[in-house]
Amino acid sequence: MVQGFRTDPGGTRVDSGGWRDTVTRHALLPLRLFLGVTFVYAGIDKLTDSAFLSDAGSGSVGDTMRAVRDSSAIPALVDLALKNPVGFGYAIALGELAVGIGVLIGLLTRIAALGGALISLSLWLTVSWASDPYYYGNDLPYLMAWLPLVLAGAQALSVDATLRDRRRWRRPVGY
Repeated sequence: MVQGFRTDPGGTRVDSGGWRDTVTRHALLPLRLFLGVTFVYAGIDKLTDSAFLSDAGSGSVGDTMRAVRDSSAIPALVDLALKNPVGFGYAIALGELAVGIGVLIGLLTRIAALGGALISLSLWLTVSWASDPYYYGNDLPYLMAWLPLVLAGAQALSVDATLRDRRRWRRPVGY
């Protein structure tokens, strides 16, 4: 202790509990990497695909929305997206990119994961809703995969953990 402040960071970087604690802290890291890389790739793929970012045509977001409108669980959301399909396509692509980057670097991880869960939920209720049987659609498993990150956040190798450690380091003794 120096001048009433902690000198031991005591955060996620110190392995004081053995291998089980280390494994526990790193348990969600593979899920973070998978979801982060997948969503970054999906966002970049949409942003670089001129066919996707079109109102009409093969592979366009507009035609996709029109095709799923009647089979969707929430056609009102599809109708809202159809008012400006290109804008909606950009919103989805940029949202996927932001969520992926946030989860990969572990910055505001719970909020980023909640964004990923909401994107997956909206895609499940619109695009994948007609999949029969339900497990053929991939958006429901993505939704379920986001939930542990919403609940737990990023415990290790993240900006969140570094900031948390820094706050603990600077906190005066006795608080």
